[in-house]
Formats: sequence, structure tokens, C-alpha cells
Amino acid sequence: MLELIQKILAPFIFVYSFIITIRNKFFDRGIFKQKDVNASVISIGNLTVGGSGKTPLVIYVTNIIKQKFNVGVISRGYGRSTSGFLKVSSKDKILVDVKESGDEMFLIADECKVATAVSEKRVEGAKKLLQSENLDALVLDDAFQHRWINRDLDILIFDQRFLHKVGSQEQKLLPLGIMREPFSAISRADIIIVNSKFSEKKEIPKKLQKYFEGKKIFFAHYKDDGIYDLKTHKHFTIEEFKGQKSLVVCGIARPFSFLNVLEKSGINIDNKMIFPDHKNYDDKEIQQIRKKFYDTNSFDVLTTQKDAVKLTHFAKELDDIDIFYLKIDLIIEAKEEFNQLILNKLSKKN
Repeated sequence: MLELIQKILAPFIFVYSFIITIRNKFFDRGIFKQKDVNASVISIGNLTVGGSGKTPLVIYVTNIIKQKFNVGVISRGYGRSTSGFLKVSSKDKILVDVKESGDEMFLIADECKVATAVSEKRVEGAKKLLQSENLDALVLDDAFQHRWINRDLDILIFDQRFLHKVGSQEQKLLPLGIMREPFSAISRADIIIVNSKFSEKKEIPKKLQKYFEGKKIFFAHYKDDGIYDLKTHKHFTIEEFKGQKSLVVCGIARPFSFLNVLEKSGINIDNKMIFPDHKNYDDKEIQQIRKKFYDTNSFDVLTTQKDAVKLTHFAKELDDIDIFYLKIDLIIEAKEEFNQLILNKLSKKN
């Protein structure tokens, strides 16, 4: 069956490859014009469809910048119920709910306490946010392929596990694989982050090293910041959940790392419900969670921070179930050098 699907999808790779090649050449040659906005712009993106650690990196970079500059964040707002431009937050005040903004931007707004907005058209979104907020800099979430807006710095993040699947199905272009662009697109990036998540650091595979030559490369990993009660926000160490039989619920791209760190920490993950990325939970899924919880005699529900911002809206329906979420921090090796590189770039323009 898989071979049949691959044969059906294979011709579309050439079509997709042709389209993105022509599109990039038009930008490179100035046929498609990039637009400037009245702020420094840092783009953060990836070459794959989700799962690289882009959102934690956006949070990290935004929190570094806000120490010295007024900064805002613009995202497309994947999975949201709205369309067009929507202002999500003004500093520490969130203006909409998670369904309107999308889970990633709601989480970024909540964590960073800066001005944020969602807009499919980043140039339009940036200009409208700048009209309502006094900002020195903008961080563009998931904008490596969105080349219409000019940027001062392009940061590209990779999942280390993905890089080491050399020659695999995943390392093919959409729709057969998960790559939005080929590895040659790395040439546009100014900074590369290789995220090992909760695994041991590995060097970039030899077969791919030619694409990374001459680039500023930083390595990063995840560190758990503990487990938090969804309703009270009380903090617990992950060790306190060791040996516990939890119902694990998540709707993120490639949940391997999340499940892996729980299992390595001695948490029983036999009972789990895996939903698609950016899952918008409704009453049907909440009832499914309730049924699975009681059917498996689980002690509690354990989820991701991104899922937690959505499940919070069902606190009443889940008031008889203890729900916790794992919070993670992105740790960048040589962070002082990385931080200074970001701030120096902004200082030159502001």
C-alpha cells in the first residue's frame, strides 16, 4: 500500500520542486520584490513541516531581544479559526482566545509578554502591528519561505534526528517527504541551529556537511523546566511523576521527543492519545479523553505546553481530572555568542 502511495505522489514532487525553484529565482533576481518595514526584522524558520523546535526558538530569541529593544512577533497563525490580520496581544495583555490566534502564537504571547499578531500576509501584518505599537524589532515566526518581507537576519533551525535520516523518505520534498525546500536553500540562512532536543548531540552527517559550509552553526537542546498543574500552575519536578500511570495526550508534530523524555524519566506512557499537529480540541475529543482516562484507570492526564493552552478552555468539563503539562526550555550552546550576535545585528540598525 505504501509503495502504491509513493508511486502516486512521486510525479507531484517534480511539480512542487519546479514551482519553488522558479519562485526562489524570481526573488533572487529581484523580479519578486521584497518589502521593507520600519523595524529590524529577524526571521525564524525551518526547511521541514513542523517538529524542529521553531516555537521554543522564537520564544528564546524574543526574550533576548526584549531586554534591550521593543520587540513584537508576527506569525501566520496556523490552525486558527480566523483569517486576515488579528492582533493577539499588547505586551502582557492577551486580546483574543487561543482558537482565534492559533496555539503557537497564543503560547508565544503568553510566554514573552510582547506585542504579537497573526497574518497570512506578513508585510501587511507587520505594518499594521507597527502602526499600533512602538517597536524597534520584529520576529517573524516560520517565515523562511515567506520571502516577501525583507529581513536583517535569517535563522534556520533543524531537528537533529531529521538530519540523521540521510536518504530517507522524510528527506524528500513535499508531498512525498516533509521538506518544504531542498537542502540547497540553506544558502539563504545567516544562522543555523541544530536542535538535538532530549537526545545526545551529534555532528552533522558527512553527506550533508557541504550544505552547511561557511555558515554560523549553533547546537541546542531541550531541558525540562518541570511539570505544571494546568489549573493551579503549581510546579513539580519530573521526578515526582516517576512510576506514575498517566494518560499522555498531545497534538504536536512528531511527538517522539516528548514521549521519549517522559519514558526516560520513568513515566508510564502506555496509555496515550496522539492527535494531529495544531489540533483544535472540541467537545468530542474532550469526551474521548475522559473515556480513555477512566477506562485505563489513569492517575492523571499529562500533556504538552502547547496543548495545555487549548485544554485550559475545557477546565470545567475536565474539573474532575488532574491535568499537568511538561514545560521545556531551549538551551543554546555558546549562548553568549549567539545572544550577542542577535543584539549586535539589531544595534547596528536601531
